Amino acid sequence: MTSHPIVQIKPLGFPWETIDPFLFCAYHDDAYPPGDGHMGPAASLAGRDIGQDFSRKDGWSMYHGARVPGFPAHPHRGFETVTVVRRGLIDHSDSLGATARFGGGDVQWVTAGKGIVHCEMFPLLKSDAPNPLELFQIWLNLPASRKMAAPYFTMLWSHHIPRHATTDAAGRGTEVAVVAGCMLGEAAGRPLTPPPDSWAAQADADVAIWTLRMEPGAQWTLPAAADASTRRTLYFFKGNAVSIAGQPVRGHAAIELRGDAAVALVNGDEVGEFLLLQGKPIGEPVVQYGPFVMNTQAEIAQAMADYRRTPFGGWPWADTAPVHGPDPARFARHPDGREERPAPQEA
Repeated sequence: MTSHPIVQIKPLGFPWETIDPFLFCAYHDDAYPPGDGHMGPAASLAGRDIGQDFSRKDGWSMYHGARVPGFPAHPHRGFETVTVVRRGLIDHSDSLGATARFGGGDVQWVTAGKGIVHCEMFPLLKSDAPNPLELFQIWLNLPASRKMAAPYFTMLWSHHIPRHATTDAAGRGTEVAVVAGCMLGEAAGRPLTPPPDSWAAQADADVAIWTLRMEPGAQWTLPAAADASTRRTLYFFKGNAVSIAGQPVRGHAAIELRGDAAVALVNGDEVGEFLLLQGKPIGEPVVQYGPFVMNTQAEIAQAMADYRRTPFGGWPWADTAPVHGPDPARFARHPDGREERPAPQEA
């Protein structure tokens, strides 16, 4: 008898729990107010623990920001960050000399490798309207052989990300955005190449990062992974209910699925949104100390010593929380000086 496709179901917390090869996923959904003309909120910050504000007071947080919300300069070693910005903008700066402003479906993928310092600020550009922000930041582990790789910065602009739209027999739609991995052959388009040292760049790692949006009542079948050993989790984070392989799920949840099973999804009576994370496990020890993720405690001690000694190349910017001005245009300036400026998006 074939076992059920659902391995386990857990409620969503913050951050979201993940399984190897992922380390965690932080989902931010902040209802920021109008800006103050200086890219901070035009609202009192009284009662917030500035520098450590995860309160969600009034529907938003300052995080580690003092004037502009976000995450001022901080180091990473030994893993990758994949940042998917669904609404709002992020201003990025790093110790490689790269800067970027991105959002509206854009994805930034950074291999920290042997060490990088970066900053992610959330500029509130609109003074006459709210500034909602919604994003995932996904931490993808690196195998021991790649933990000391050279840092790498890349952008996957929204218009380059393959999107696969289908309708069921009743005409109800499902759209899948394929940030990493492949889906349903070449017809869905080829995702952009992940960084060269990423676990996702290994042909047999079966890494996938997909977002799904299902109309009310839509039916769609999640195809089986390429390999039975692939671990996969489907995060149900918007909507009121969904049936997964015939099992009703009410309330937002992380659903771990068997890799070798195609899974029928039937959405409830509201728009449903999901994030899929999957990959073959790296299968190595994980030792983490804050922003350092290595294989042994000795390597963590070395990372701390290296950061104290070198600051991972130093910080080339005038302050620890730079933002990139009032112009909403998205851009990326790479460490070698190369610039990218994608076409403007519709408002």
